[in-house]
Parts: sequence; structure tokens; C-alpha cells
Amino acid sequence: MFLDQVTIDVKAGKGGDGMVAFRREKYVPDGGPAGGDGGQGGDVILVVDEGLRTLMDFRYNRHFRATPGENGMSKGMHGHGAEDTYVSVPPGTTVRDSDTGALIGDLIENGQELVVAKGGRGGRGNTRFASPRNPAPELAENGEPGQERNIELELKVLADVGLVGFPSVGKSTILSVISSARPKIGAYHFTTLVPNLGMVTTSDGRSFAAADLPGLIEGASQGVGLGTQFLRHIERTRVILHVIDMSGMEGRDPYEDYQAINKELGTHNLRLLERPQIIVANKMDMPNSEENLKEFKAKLKKEKTDEFADDMPVFAISAFTKQGLDNLLNATADLLEVTPEFLLYDEDVEEDTVNYGFQSDEPEFMITREPDATWVLTGDKLEKMFKMTNFDHDETVMRFARQLRSMGVDEALRARGAKDGDIVRIDKFEFEFVD
Repeated sequence: MFLDQVTIDVKAGKGGDGMVAFRREKYVPDGGPAGGDGGQGGDVILVVDEGLRTLMDFRYNRHFRATPGENGMSKGMHGHGAEDTYVSVPPGTTVRDSDTGALIGDLIENGQELVVAKGGRGGRGNTRFASPRNPAPELAENGEPGQERNIELELKVLADVGLVGFPSVGKSTILSVISSARPKIGAYHFTTLVPNLGMVTTSDGRSFAAADLPGLIEGASQGVGLGTQFLRHIERTRVILHVIDMSGMEGRDPYEDYQAINKELGTHNLRLLERPQIIVANKMDMPNSEENLKEFKAKLKKEKTDEFADDMPVFAISAFTKQGLDNLLNATADLLEVTPEFLLYDEDVEEDTVNYGFQSDEPEFMITREPDATWVLTGDKLEKMFKMTNFDHDETVMRFARQLRSMGVDEALRARGAKDGDIVRIDKFEFEFVD
């Protein structure tokens, strides 16, 4: 089975908790703090595996969790950092944030890695909080939560050459003849339901990857037929072989077919019209093919000013008899040598896919009120501070209260009308507001 688009959720590992501990050794009075830091949480990393050709592995497994860091220990020992979680994807995978639509990365080369969820840093132990004013603090942090996000993976087949055209024009037959690929071939429309890849070697020893892409029909860019489901795979090809049934066996005009397919390519992505094309006049062994080819070339010459027809080479072949294939393949290899790779996206890829620390464009906190008169505090920075607070120690609780005050939470609540004794909630934790 072939799967080329999937949404998965990833969650990096939480950082390990820092520890509150003190040296308790014989002959060492007032040993001081000795709580170690927690370890770094594991990242979730996508890595390209050239042995994969589909996203089928994600059909039944769409949840990926990295392991948390180890907690800090006594005697000043820090917790181990967790190992990263690697998720294999096929070459040609585009990665986007499912919630924002932002492009995160484009994975092409074998072994290429992309961090999609950054693990949380370890919490600091009480050794870190010692000072001349407080030489024995009962104060430590919990580990920072790991980043969690939904990401969309989209596979666009990596091929140098793409064979496009109406159904049953002979694309699969051509691929089966010029390569070792064995696509399903049938005398009916939409025999090909998935892209088929094959390596092609020319008579002079050059090679390139070719893809037989499922047949397009008029309206494909709006979802008709197989629709946009496979138009995306054409975006990576550097050269397009536009295969046309020159026999006209199905009652269609070859030139109208040619114009219709180009229109669908341009409607899907205007930049596809920048790709160099070679017109492949197939089924030249059939009756009326020669006359249809002459008429096709006449129309092409007459409308040479048309953006689709300008200096477009035409190769007459028969995939059945293998007539004209060598010339076609050599011309394709020549064109590939002078055709650069095309940039898929104008938008910038996120240089930093994670949000380190508390930096954010969003407000530090927001205040809402529930129907039961409870004040609710929300916000990424505030919630992260809350999760990193160890409420088992009074000093840590007091530190959290000072942090809220420094953020302006007290003043904001007072301005909204909060009174002494009102209930304030952060996540599932409730406390009384003291004016």
C-alpha cells in the first residue's frame, strides 16, 4: 500500500527534576546543600532512510514519545540525559506544523536529520540556589516539559523525470520498458493508482530516476479523478515527459489532451510550467498515428507563441515495439544535465523549530473568570513555571509566588476586581488570592 500524507503527534521528553538534599556525613557538620540537577529530556528527531518509499509505517503508529531525563540525586549527582527518539521517514518528506501550517523542513538526503520536538531541560537542584544569604536552601526545580506538537508529513516522490498524461496513454508501459520497474499495466483507466519509480540507464551509460505518475484528467487540480492526491509528486521532478496517445483510439484529440494536462499542471502550481518538457508521441505503431502526429505538430507550430508550446521537442515512439526510445532517453539525459533543481518553496523554513526557554510573542499570562467566580490564569510562560515548581517545599512555593508578583499577576487580578479570599486556579491547582 502507498501512503503519502499523514499527521502524527510528537512529544519530547520532560527534563528530570532537581533534588533537595544535604550532606550528612560523619565529622562534616552543616554539610550544606547537595542536591543534583535533573537530566535533559530526549528530543524527537526525524531521520531520512533511503530504504523507505512510503509513509506506510505511520498508518498504525502516529504517536511518538521521547523518554524523560533522570532526576537529580543526592551527593550532588546529576541525572542522566535521556536518549533521543529517532523516527525514520522516506527521502522527499516535507514537514509542516499541523496547527499553524508553517514549513519546518524538507528532508531529501539520506541520513538528514530534523529535530521536531525539543526535550525539556533538567530542573536545578538545591545546590544551584545556595547563596551567602541562604546557604542551605530547600529549593529545587522540576524539569521543564518537553515540546509537544502535531506535525504533518507529506511525501513527494524524488524522481528526476516524471511521466504525465491522460490515463491509458502508455506511461506505465514506457516505464516498464526503459527500467526494471514492473508497474501494473491494464487496458483501462486508472490502472496506476500509486507512483512507480524506476532507474533508467541510457545507451551511453548515463542514468536517472523516472516516475510513472497516476493519470490526470481535466479538473484534476480541483480534485476530479485522482485529483491533487498525486499532482504533488510532480513538483520535485526536474524534467517532465508529457506522454500523448497519438493514435487517438479513444476518440480524443491529442493536441487538446496536451493543452488540458498543461492547464491542470499550471492550475495546481504555476511553477510547474517552468519545468522543461519533452513531448512523447506514443503508440506510433497504431493506424492513423502518423497523420495525427503531423496534425499535432502543425497545431503546435501554429500556436508556438502559446506558453506551453514554445520550443517543445516532440519524440515519436512506440513503447510496444521500443521504437525511438534510445533517442528519447538520450535527449532526456541531455536536458537533465543542464536543468537545475527547482526551489519548492518561496517561504522560509523555520531555522529554529523549537522555542527555547520562555521566549514568545504571546502575552506572559491571561486572566479569565469562570461562572463559579473562580479566576483562571493561563499562558505558556506561566504554565511552564507552574510545572517546574516543586510544591513539596515551602521555599519553592514562596519563590513561585514571587515570580507571579514580578510578572504583574497580582496587580492584574486586583485591577480586574479580585478580592481577598477569591479562588485563583492555574491548571488544576487552586489557591486563595491574598490582597
